[in-house]
Amino acid sequence: MITRARHRDDVHFLRAGDGVPITLIRVHGGAEPTRGPVLLAHGVGMRAELFRPPAVRSLVDVLLEGGWDVWLLNWRGSIDLDPLPWTLDDVARHDLPAAVAEVLRQTGASSVKVVAHCAGAAATSMAAVAGLLPEVDTVIANGLSLHLVLPPFSRFKLHTLRPVLQRFEPYIDAAWGDGPENLVPLVTRSAVRLWHTECRNPTCNMACFAIGSGPHALWVHANLDDATHEWLRHEFGKIPMSAYHQLAVSAKAGQLVSVTRTAELPLRFADAAPRTSARFVLFTGDQNRTFLPAGQRATHHWLSQQRPGLDSLHIVPGYSHGDLFIGRRAHLDVFPLMLKELSRSDS
Repeated sequence: MITRARHRDDVHFLRAGDGVPITLIRVHGGAEPTRGPVLLAHGVGMRAELFRPPAVRSLVDVLLEGGWDVWLLNWRGSIDLDPLPWTLDDVARHDLPAAVAEVLRQTGASSVKVVAHCAGAAATSMAAVAGLLPEVDTVIANGLSLHLVLPPFSRFKLHTLRPVLQRFEPYIDAAWGDGPENLVPLVTRSAVRLWHTECRNPTCNMACFAIGSGPHALWVHANLDDATHEWLRHEFGKIPMSAYHQLAVSAKAGQLVSVTRTAELPLRFADAAPRTSARFVLFTGDQNRTFLPAGQRATHHWLSQQRPGLDSLHIVPGYSHGDLFIGRRAHLDVFPLMLKELSRSDS
């Protein structure tokens, strides 16, 4: 059985299409891969380590055991990189095409599969339907793809609180849960602690406030073991207001909308037929309070109208958003579904 202790990392430093530094981590598990490359893209305010929490059996573990060639992407929003303003457009236009090209160059493969979470899933979906990832044949997108439906409190935060906060702070930082003591972080942290009484992990509280709505916005707490819950204290960081702005505009439109008006990207991503033959496999938990499952249903419905029978949707009972990757039973409840879908596309 492969565990985190057996992972050997080969780190690749590269530049996105606009020159922004990003990193790729090729993970080796002791044996040469027998199957093609799988690129894993993390969510907002996180890093690639999302996919291999040390206390549980991770998706990286089971992919390596299945013979897959595993690559972890730290795109420009990773907390392992210097913070900078970004939009999903930037990630779709510059980071993902550069990462896919590097994986192909390093492996000699002709195609890549992508497993992505949250903002990483949105950017991957955007890049794919815009025709920027022709070598990607499978997109497993968790939580968000092309349509977003938000809980009422999340809409309030985006449309009412965000314009106020961005006058004082360029980022929302989950690290505010442990300080510092300037006025805006202090007031925000105090309010969040009053609202989130489900646990005493301040980063967990701030992350749930920053990204979702309610006590189980990012995960059902019962799905996490204590060690993973504590590990999360160091796994969230800064989210730029520029990303929230794009979410706010997209929420009003009901689908992801470009905010940079470039030739490579459509203004609205679900208004025209997708410019990709990649198969989409959409995941979410039925308890998701970050992006409601109705969003994934809407994307699956749209895809089904465009190309009936090609794409898949899995709404996993008893799960929320991030716990599909870090839950203590994810290797039993979720990963077998993902591996089956990867193998189906590989056949």
